[in-house]
Amino acid sequence: MATTASDNISNLKSAVAGLNQISENEKNGFINLVSRYLSGEAQHVEWSKIQTPTDEVVVPYDSLAPLPDGSSEVKNLLDKLVVLKLNGGLGTTMGCTGPKSVIEVRDGLTFLDLIVIQIENLNNKYGSNVPLLLMNSFNTHDDTQKIVEKYTNSNLEIHTFNQSQYPRLVAEDFLPLPSKGKTDKDGWYPPGHGDVFPSLFNSGKLDALLSKGKEYVFVANSDNLGAIVDLSILI
Repeated sequence: MATTASDNISNLKSAVAGLNQISENEKNGFINLVSRYLSGEAQHVEWSKIQTPTDEVVVPYDSLAPLPDGSSEVKNLLDKLVVLKLNGGLGTTMGCTGPKSVIEVRDGLTFLDLIVIQIENLNNKYGSNVPLLLMNSFNTHDDTQKIVEKYTNSNLEIHTFNQSQYPRLVAEDFLPLPSKGKTDKDGWYPPGHGDVFPSLFNSGKLDALLSKGKEYVFVANSDNLGAIVDLSILI
């Protein structure tokens, strides 16, 4: 008898329930992701509904309001902002064994060094308190925790949290690899940048930031130094 998608999900739920390395939120998120895949939902894209945004939707950059004259208004806005860098990737393709953000890019400075300098300059200029939030993965967490200690005396708050840790699936039976004894790092994977929103919530960081009056999050890859805070867009 052929195994149905319902059978696969039922067996997967039982196997995932026994994985004590991850939280209930991670288990539920993983089951939901696989369920969407098996249902075919992820494959049903109505391309006829995907169109180029119209001029009424796209706001030309040149039409944005100019910066206010007083720096106090800019400071008040910046104090509601958080810069979040996606720091879960390893630098293996660039010849690095650790987090991609610690690769040296210029004059002995790493991606992370330059990110810190960028935000420090912003805070110094306007007297604001824009913190840096790093979303790590289980691959980069330990190394990043050690690296951020060098910025202890900087004019910048740095916070970290981890994205989800999901088990790899065995194609033949749709069961998680860790349930078959592969419990080391090779049995798991970080589910990608789209996981930033549930992970921000599940980690408790979202509530902590809201309690401090933060309202806006600027999100970018840790190796994208061109992605900096644009005050015109923020205002």
